[in-house]
Amino acid sequence: MKCATASILALGVFAISQALAQQSVAPAKGQSAQQQKSDEAACHQIAIKQTGYDPAKPPPPAASPPTTATGTTPGAGLRGAARGAVVGEVVGGDAGAGAAAGAAVARSQSRKQNASAQQQQQTAGQQQQASFAKAKAACLEGKGYTLK
Repeated sequence: MKCATASILALGVFAISQALAQQSVAPAKGQSAQQQKSDEAACHQIAIKQTGYDPAKPPPPAASPPTTATGTTPGAGLRGAARGAVVGEVVGGDAGAGAAAGAAVARSQSRKQNASAQQQQQTAGQQQQASFAKAKAACLEGKGYTLK
């Protein structure tokens, strides 16, 4: 449920940012083409200062832990197997079965955590883009332009 809500939110933010990015700017007060170009550049810089986001220089992706081909963090299965072996030995006297179960659970949990971190990074980037587009649009409207 949590992942579905985040996905819907991410899609909504993405749609808003794309719609704002594709809008055309038209002078509403008879501004010249040169004035419009100057105002667009000024609003671009203002939006960067307000949001801390520059679409020409997007921040590098946050460093995420290395993952294996299966999307797990290296060593997750081994650590889970060790914990499972201890629990299996203590509870049922079968360290092997406990190790197998512990490894499977740890790998599954690792995949979920890595996918969640990746989703959060995507959502944050899309929110920055949308904030930038809104700030630039507000600036242009304030300078007497209409956005179509």
